[in-house]
Amino acid sequence: MVSVSIDSIRRSYGSTPVLRGVSLSIADGEFLTLLGPSGCGKSTLLRVLAGLEVQDAGSVRIGERVVDDARPKRRDVAMVFQSYALYPHMTVASNMALPLRMRRLSAFQRFPFFGRLLPGTSQIAADIELEVTRTAKSLGIGHLLARKPGQLSGGQRQRVAVGRAMVRHPAVFLMDEPLSNLDAKLRVQMRAEIKELHKRLGVTFVYVTHDQAEAMTLSDRVAVMLDGELLQVAPPQTIYADPDERRVAEFIGSPKINMLDGVVRERGFIDVAGSTLAIEADALAGTHLTLGIRPEAFHLAEHGGQSALTGSVRMIEHMGSDLFVHLDLPGAEHPLIARLLAERAPQIVLGQTLNIGVRPERVLLFTRDGRRLRREAQSGRASITPIRESIR
Repeated sequence: MVSVSIDSIRRSYGSTPVLRGVSLSIADGEFLTLLGPSGCGKSTLLRVLAGLEVQDAGSVRIGERVVDDARPKRRDVAMVFQSYALYPHMTVASNMALPLRMRRLSAFQRFPFFGRLLPGTSQIAADIELEVTRTAKSLGIGHLLARKPGQLSGGQRQRVAVGRAMVRHPAVFLMDEPLSNLDAKLRVQMRAEIKELHKRLGVTFVYVTHDQAEAMTLSDRVAVMLDGELLQVAPPQTIYADPDERRVAEFIGSPKINMLDGVVRERGFIDVAGSTLAIEADALAGTHLTLGIRPEAFHLAEHGGQSALTGSVRMIEHMGSDLFVHLDLPGAEHPLIARLLAERAPQIVLGQTLNIGVRPERVLLFTRDGRRLRREAQSGRASITPIRESIR
């Protein structure tokens, strides 16, 4: 196992910056996910790490080695691509064996007929075949070794691509949106398989995705990227419950977090959407803030008050054990979404005026420029958290 260190990486295409001084440290055996929307630079960062692209500035260290000048095959990493990158004319066995043949056999030994006659070739080929067979069986594709990629399902092709990486026993696995071409049911199954694979191998994984479910379920830590910058690196639950800034809070979560404009009335009270909530904020009266409230932070309330919002029911979504209630609030630009227990569904109808209680400790406060106001543990008051330029 090795650690990975990325220091102040910059990359531009022409005059367009794609990576803006990204710094990141990944621990031995860690599963870290780069999460962000399309075009945020996460795949470019992965390709720089793999050596498939050269950074304009900054440095990459894998283990104890600075690998900026090392070719991809010298970096001891294996990459699984979004498109699988399997050779269609080769069998599964040949696809999986290819990296071992390129590494263990000389150029002369790889000749189709003449190479077999050279000393040592037969033994090396037998060792490669054994390694491929063992890996294929561990992935449940041992019976597919004689088939070609065109005869396989999407999930089977994905396993072949993973197997081709596994046979090399790399120090670091790099995965670039490997599940994006699979249907929803198969993605859930493959998520579990990848998590089990990481647990079994114990090596460092760097995983790229735009899918929040993949990032939250697979990762030891999640690195949220936007516009070529790292916004926050933390365990999944921290990213969700304790975001550093508004952009992170809005990107994570489904349904999306509710953002409501508010004004500090006096110490301990904030006016928002026609109501006054009892929430501490270290800000002067008249200060404009944004309140971030997750849908599950609400509950039904019998009356309005200092911990409730009142609105008109616009839409109801039944989700089995839960329901999402959309409310129109006075002065709010967008409907509020509250996640409530479905057992209360018969009591809620369209157009009804509803009081929704708010758990004050679950409310996130942001300044108008997106910075987080955190409550200090001892005082219960909020303090400003600056936006970090780089994250280690």
